[in-house]
Amino acid sequence: MIATSTNQNKQAGAFKLGIVVGIVLLLVAIFAYQSFNSKQAAPKLDFTNIQGKTLTQQSLQGKVYMVNFWATSCATCIKEMPQMIASYEKYRSQGLEFFAVAMSYDPPNYVLNFTETRKLPFQVVLDHQGKIAQAYGDVKLTPTTFVIDKQGNIVKRYVGEPSFDELNQLLAKELAKS
Repeated sequence: MIATSTNQNKQAGAFKLGIVVGIVLLLVAIFAYQSFNSKQAAPKLDFTNIQGKTLTQQSLQGKVYMVNFWATSCATCIKEMPQMIASYEKYRSQGLEFFAVAMSYDPPNYVLNFTETRKLPFQVVLDHQGKIAQAYGDVKLTPTTFVIDKQGNIVKRYVGEPSFDELNQLLAKELAKS
């Protein structure tokens, strides 16, 4: 009789654990679905480039743009930059905008030197106080790149070097939309 009661308690405990695990998995699935299927609006920010020109959020309406957080001390950022340039050059005539946002800890003279020596063809922005990184979800890791669609929604976030084939396909798709 005691052995049967112990087995029933074990079965009941296993059943309860199964229910808890099932609920947790359901919640994870719901969160993952929402994360991948809901569009998040990009922060409404104006960007001031290293030449002092302000690019307003209004001027970006109806455009596809990329925001790439980087640093001159980031080896992956330096490695990916030629491919970022190539992607920008490939799609700029179709209206792609690109903002390379230097992290707040990056010395401005390093950023200026890198921009000039590498002849970066896109907008380079200094995030002196980290407000842009904060607005984009408190970006800490570099490189981190966001692709924003014509409606001003973030359609993709890449942490680390992206697959450039995938990135270019995404840019072509978003730029082709009316």
